[in-house]
Amino acid sequence: MSVPVGAAVCFIGFSTFAAKPLVNIHDCIVLPEYRGKSVGRRLLEAVEAKARELGCCKLTLEVMDKNYRAVRAYEAAGFSPYTLQAEAGTAIFMSKALHSAN
Repeated sequence: MSVPVGAAVCFIGFSTFAAKPLVNIHDCIVLPEYRGKSVGRRLLEAVEAKARELGCCKLTLEVMDKNYRAVRAYEAAGFSPYTLQAEAGTAIFMSKALHSAN
């Protein structure tokens, strides 16, 4: 019997700059006892393979800057801070909470 030891929750988006689809990795998790055993790397490889199959132009994700282990893993997989135009600098992720008017 196979037991899941990790998961990558993704959604398809669209790059208006490239006019092509993209895949955003919203959540990527590996059970603690399986970390350091290439499970995360294989999850990222599977997501990338699917994105290529779908004709996507890129993969995106967000990671907390103090999650050093995850940052190293993503960098090892080829991810880097988002830069659209080098002279403009890197992008800053921003959000605004919307509260219901109830």
